[in-house]
Amino acid sequence: MGIEVRYASFLETKRLLWIVASIFVMVLIIQYFLFPSKGQVATIQSAYSTVSANLTFFNTTAKTELSKTNDATIIEHTEIEDKFTQQVAHGSEFVMQTPNVTSENNFVLDRITTTVISPLTSSSQNQSTGHSCLSNIPSVIERSDRARKSVASISQMNYMLQQSQNSFCSMKPRWSSVVDQELLRAKDLIENTPLLQSEPRLYAPLFRNLSMFKRSYELMEKTLKVYIYAEGETPIFHSGPLDGIYASEGWFVKLLQENKRFVTKNPKKAHLFYLPISFRLLKLTLYVPDSHNRTNIIQFLSNYVDMIAQKYRFWNRTDGADHFIVACHDWAPAVTDEIMSNCIRSLCNADLRGGFQFGKDVSLPQPNIRLSTNPLAELGGKPASKRHTLAFFAGNMHGYLRPVLLKHWENRDPDMKIHGGITKASYLRYMKSSKYCICARGSQVNSPRVVEAIYYGCIPVILSDNYVPPLFETLNWEAFAVFVQEKDIPNLKNILLSIPDKKYKQMYGRVKQVQQHFLWHIKPSKYDVFHMILHSVWHNRVFGIRPS
Repeated sequence: MGIEVRYASFLETKRLLWIVASIFVMVLIIQYFLFPSKGQVATIQSAYSTVSANLTFFNTTAKTELSKTNDATIIEHTEIEDKFTQQVAHGSEFVMQTPNVTSENNFVLDRITTTVISPLTSSSQNQSTGHSCLSNIPSVIERSDRARKSVASISQMNYMLQQSQNSFCSMKPRWSSVVDQELLRAKDLIENTPLLQSEPRLYAPLFRNLSMFKRSYELMEKTLKVYIYAEGETPIFHSGPLDGIYASEGWFVKLLQENKRFVTKNPKKAHLFYLPISFRLLKLTLYVPDSHNRTNIIQFLSNYVDMIAQKYRFWNRTDGADHFIVACHDWAPAVTDEIMSNCIRSLCNADLRGGFQFGKDVSLPQPNIRLSTNPLAELGGKPASKRHTLAFFAGNMHGYLRPVLLKHWENRDPDMKIHGGITKASYLRYMKSSKYCICARGSQVNSPRVVEAIYYGCIPVILSDNYVPPLFETLNWEAFAVFVQEKDIPNLKNILLSIPDKKYKQMYGRVKQVQQHFLWHIKPSKYDVFHMILHSVWHNRVFGIRPS
């Protein structure tokens, strides 16, 4: 009997020990995955880098796996925009081969998860660490089988922007700073600015709120100080292309580094910290052709951020919320999604379905600079009365949408000049003599045609679902552009003809007036695109800051 009692006691003790051990392991797991430290995140990233080569689209079943697949194994899109720039620059005709309308890899990505996300809550880091204070933000974008049908109209985007300004705020600083009080003071002055009736160099209908913009711009000129990290060597850091479709990266870093008004050598006085990376040159330098793998690029950026965080205390104060990048390459959103998720990202590829966050990120204007020594070359076009072509498009057939556009309209209607590849001379002639210029997305949502249309006095027709147009937090795009959803391509001509001639002339005048805000000058000019980009970053920092 005694033996049986002792044996039963032994079993009970063993069972209790197993229960305690199980609870302890569960606590560790919860802490590890829900509250990761910087070291744990680095460990996870390191482990992921080791196994990423073995990952495929078909073994991915969870949201975390979607992030990994995006980072490491997406098949590279052919950069047709570069080919277009190079070929038309020589005035040559070229014939395009039409690829499959549906990308197999994109289709698989769309099937990976059915999690509904909002552009304001797509960052896993923001969700897990509570660095944002978000409420009542509409969740209209999905990564699912229905993703292609989830379209945010321009009205919905306006609403989402308004909600973000009421609800979005970045991480509360870990310790207080004088610059935080300066930003909070600026926010109060902007919100309580008196109504401005007119301003000689600014046209009110172009702006969401002219009075607030004018006051914010003045305070930026008076207050803003930017610290540029000296770390990093060329070509990836401190330089960038000054011509072509990625020129915004090069011109911004060049002009900011030369600027004496905004740049400070004392990081303690900085309201913003600039990471001077050219993502175009990063890709050209590190990407292994035909590898279909961006792991080394992601690891390079991770190492850079780790070095900045270890050498300086400023990144850790806000987890990067007061840091910003200016990135025009298509890959920038994907390769920064985790590493720089709290940073203010100024992105050409401003895609709501790709993680763009209202209130934090900025849509970067993307021109096609044809001459680096004169970024304003070939500017201008015919007056409204001499523009006899209703609509124009020409470009390469990459992405799923452009082949559809040509299927419906190429050589179908004399009023609709819709082409594949044409010469540079013909391209410029049509841009400068057409009423409406179709800005159809390519492999990504963005296209340099949006800014080109403005340069040449042609009203942009944005044909790209879920694309956030440039400087969206400042400009009232409906005053000078037309938005057409992709599903309405068959009805494109009727939509344009429904716009009264009086309305067209009004929009033409506004395109001419908004042009100054998209121009790159060798020496920056007040309200030009350099200042407008910097203002948008400043604006999002001011309205996103939380009291410490």
